[in-house]
Amino acid sequence: MRRCLAVLVIVLCSALAQGTAWARDRDELVIGVTQFPSTFHPSIDAMMAKSYILATTRRPFTTYDANWELVCLLCTTLPSLENGMAQLETTPDGKQGIAVTYAIQPQATWGDGTPVTTRDVLFTWEVGRHPETGVSNLELYRTIWKIEVKDDKTFTMHFDKLSFDYAGINDFLLLPAHLEESRFRASPRDYRNRTMFDAEPTNKGLHFGPYTITEVVAGSHVVLELNPTWWGKKPFFRRIVVRAIENTAALEANLLSGAIDMIAGEAGLALDQALAFEKRNGRDYRVLYKPSLVYEHMDVNLDNPVLADVRVRQALLYGLNRDALSSRLFEGRQPVAHGFVNPLDWVHAKDLPTYPFDPDRARALLDEAGWTDIRRGIRHNAGGEPLTVEIMTTAGNRTRELVEQVVQSDWRRIGVDARIRNQPARVLFGETVTRRSFPGTVMFAWMSAPENVPRTTLHSSHIPSPENSFSGQNYTGFRNAEADDLIERMETELDRDRRFEMWQRLQHIYADELPALPLYFRSDSYILPKWLEGLEPTGHQYPTTLWVENWRAAP
Repeated sequence: MRRCLAVLVIVLCSALAQGTAWARDRDELVIGVTQFPSTFHPSIDAMMAKSYILATTRRPFTTYDANWELVCLLCTTLPSLENGMAQLETTPDGKQGIAVTYAIQPQATWGDGTPVTTRDVLFTWEVGRHPETGVSNLELYRTIWKIEVKDDKTFTMHFDKLSFDYAGINDFLLLPAHLEESRFRASPRDYRNRTMFDAEPTNKGLHFGPYTITEVVAGSHVVLELNPTWWGKKPFFRRIVVRAIENTAALEANLLSGAIDMIAGEAGLALDQALAFEKRNGRDYRVLYKPSLVYEHMDVNLDNPVLADVRVRQALLYGLNRDALSSRLFEGRQPVAHGFVNPLDWVHAKDLPTYPFDPDRARALLDEAGWTDIRRGIRHNAGGEPLTVEIMTTAGNRTRELVEQVVQSDWRRIGVDARIRNQPARVLFGETVTRRSFPGTVMFAWMSAPENVPRTTLHSSHIPSPENSFSGQNYTGFRNAEADDLIERMETELDRDRRFEMWQRLQHIYADELPALPLYFRSDSYILPKWLEGLEPTGHQYPTTLWVENWRAAP
């Protein structure tokens, strides 16, 4: 009788889910993600959930498309030396620079009807280069020594160095001067806490993409509706709702119940969950897998005296069976990472030193580092301090929590007491990681573009601190003079072969020093309704929603 009742409940739930999907207007799309943004300001705090949502409401001047080619979105023509829109010049202090000219889409208009103009460009530059605002990519704004305005829609950026990717200003994300200027001028240091992007996120004047934000319920969902001032192709969907469901099991349940239509690949289910889901529900959904430039790792706080010893960091990596983790959790589809550059990227180094699972080697390194006194299975130093390492990640992410348990178990076998303490994503990335207040390690992923120079994550000038208003993304506190020099030189090296050599050396330094513990390279998993067409995974940090106007429901 119980088995029959269970079957009946399953049938009724399935029917209810289908009924919910059928009842909802086909021009409405509900998307599930695992994070809620800590801020809606485009340049403060790097967080994929925010990028995913804002890509529907605004567009960068340039970005990489699904073919990994640099393209214009807000600009009209991609500048180059060949077409004359980029020109070599000498800076006032005698350095080799370059002047790059961009034209804004003529019809680009903020949602309140105010034209997008060079006034917004100048204001965005002013905010970005101010040392107290705490933008994520401060270096981009620093390298622009002058912006010359030609007219309301045309401007020239003068860079103080010639870089190989001079045409790409992907992170120069426009701010509406007519709304934000007074808030910024009142107090640049407090601007991040006073911005209208958080005080009034539904103000139409903040958005100039195909959609505007019309409702925000913190920690729950964001409602997006058509922007009547959008200049481009009219989107198919009248309304999009992005729901944040931080527990991935609940996220899957919401999909099956019909409460959401799809799960975003950029911030959704991990590969192991997607594989299991497809086995159970593949007939009813379309599951796309996209190997991507996503690097799952554990940042190490190098200011922690215990973890500052490279022998301890190496021991932690030798003591972790990453091959078994990849095989058992991901069916081998997410390869073990030996550095921060994905093998899909042309600059990847194939000859890096590796750290295969070797508990004996790990134990020897810990002995050498002075952790020789073992009490009840946990190592202690000569001062009687236990070898304790805290692990943090996003609470509710089932895969990361499972990986944490594997790490905890493996490290226990070499005498390390691993303590797990997780936080909601908006807290972890909004405060803990940004302010470097994690005491041990923190597990998360970096998404990058092709040949993305890791200035903000590895250069010593980008260590967040109160002095720089916590700008930069070098959360580990990594300081290496040679790495700094390589980053400086590779950015300005136009010769592809010489740049490749620099990339090789930088990856070797990373593999030797281990400012972070590499885990694996991820594949994004998109779980879509079979009726959704036009979504094309990119495989890099720029989300599919940058082309949301191409999405549609099949007839």
